[in-house]
Amino acid sequence: MQIRTFVPTALAVAATAAVGSFASKPAVESDWYATLRKPSYQPPSVAFPIAWTSLYTDIAVVSAQTLDDAPPEVRRTYIRSLVVNLILNGSWSWLFFNRRQLGASAVAAGLLTASSADLTRRAAAVRGVKAAPMGLYPLWCAFATALSTHIWVLNRR
Repeated sequence: MQIRTFVPTALAVAATAAVGSFASKPAVESDWYATLRKPSYQPPSVAFPIAWTSLYTDIAVVSAQTLDDAPPEVRRTYIRSLVVNLILNGSWSWLFFNRRQLGASAVAAGLLTASSADLTRRAAAVRGVKAAPMGLYPLWCAFATALSTHIWVLNRR
């Protein structure tokens, strides 16, 4: 992996993580979040930073390696797909925690799941099985979509 590819990719992913964390932290500590009805299968709060740190690491590393290996036209479309994905990723936290828009955040989670699956598909097309760690990302996003949707349903008034 080339440092000139990894650094900007890692910075973009880190910026997304920071945006999500900035939007999430005050709400997670608030009465609003504490009083939301949540499904029984919601993981404990400690699971989310562990899962997302691992996923963000995979996204940065696999994306940088994919960009290093991709021909120029594939590289350009991968970068566009990655940017869209990171925007969707960061926007979910703002919709759910900051704006408290449960329905919109469920839709955003679904879009993020589709985008994550597409990004994984693109990485696998370039790197084959070496892109396998990225496969955890759409799986987690699909779980997050189910969880977000269930929270929305439980809390509709």
